[in-house]
Amino acid sequence: MAESLAERLNSEGYRVDLAADCRQAELFVQSESYAAIILDIGLPDGSGLSMLCRWRDIGMRDPVLALTARDSWEDKVDGLQQGADDYLTKPFHEQELLARLQALIRRASGQTRIVLRVGDVHLDESLKRCRVGEDEWQNLTATEYRLLRFLMLHPEHVHSKVQLLDQLYALSQDASTPNMIEVYIARLRQRLGRRRIETRRGEGYVFHGKTPRESLPHASES
Repeated sequence: MAESLAERLNSEGYRVDLAADCRQAELFVQSESYAAIILDIGLPDGSGLSMLCRWRDIGMRDPVLALTARDSWEDKVDGLQQGADDYLTKPFHEQELLARLQALIRRASGQTRIVLRVGDVHLDESLKRCRVGEDEWQNLTATEYRLLRFLMLHPEHVHSKVQLLDQLYALSQDASTPNMIEVYIARLRQRLGRRRIETRRGEGYVFHGKTPRESLPHASES
């Protein structure tokens, strides 16, 4: 089930790390920062809830969607009290899980709408498309969507090529070279305007919620 769900999430534009047990999950959480975690309560080497409680005790705030085969209201209350942000009983429909996951991520980032908006740039998360102002919607590839979504969730911040590459490839994948980021940045500039994403030489890229004034230097295309 986990492998099937990870494949579906990848096809929906998410970058997914798949942990088979508590030990591997602990290692991931120690080394990575996640937009959200889907946590099965019944893991082969321990209790998912106990692990979640430890995470909350040390200050981990990543939103967590808990999965369980138990459907009593007492179990759900216990899961929420241990630190889960939402609860889903197995078996479940993948579309419902996706909707709950999107809602958790939106709330964690301060967004409340399915259409993410930064300045005059709109990103439709359900249909994986974008537009500027009142222009026509443009369909995005899974990689373009993943990259643009991350940039829009963190506008006006400098992101290195390595940081952006980490958003596109899971730990289990053979990541491409950092130069691949240049290819996808160029594609997004074609869709949004070349000045929307600024290059900071030696540092990385900045997504601007508002297009820089014409008096400012043009962003590099590299």
